[in-house]
Amino acid sequence: MPPTTRQQQRDQTRKHLLDTTVDCLVEYGYAGTTTQRIQDRAGVSRGALLHHFGSKEQLFVAAIGHIAELHLEQIKAAAEQMAPGKQAVPGLVEVLRKAMSGPNFLAGLELWMAARTDPRLRAALVPSERRIGKELWEVFSRSTGTASTGVRSAFEALLITLRGLALTGLLREDDHWSDEIIQARVRDLMAEVEATGTK
Repeated sequence: MPPTTRQQQRDQTRKHLLDTTVDCLVEYGYAGTTTQRIQDRAGVSRGALLHHFGSKEQLFVAAIGHIAELHLEQIKAAAEQMAPGKQAVPGLVEVLRKAMSGPNFLAGLELWMAARTDPRLRAALVPSERRIGKELWEVFSRSTGTASTGVRSAFEALLITLRGLALTGLLREDDHWSDEIIQARVRDLMAEVEATGTK
């Protein structure tokens, strides 16, 4: 096995820092996730941390972007296996639901809430979130074969619903209503896709 190159070592350290940051956000929340805590938990020096990320905001946004990219790749791979058109909607919604739930997604929610009162974090977070949102829509519209205004509105309503369910799920003991709400969104999306004439 060939020895690890310096670039590979840098890439591994960067990924380790991103994974550690997400873990800390999940465990300690935004307020409790300090750069010192990340540094200690990752087992790296201050210099190594600053070499990869010049600010706390850059580190946080890169960490959530890292998770979002992994989820996006999973969604794209799943979409490629689905027959295009209206029949793809339930499967796409289920894949999105899995991606937009669980500990890693909650780490992102921690940053969104913090960005409400932190202008620097918001400025760093918004471009990344917009890009991911755009790519998600491109996958969905390509898979369903339509990019109509009605389908776009129903898709955005789905994303808002999924984020809300992920957040309120922390206090909910019964997921029955979550399933009912998601099925309603599926019906809305399928009706909008069908209205465009897509089979």
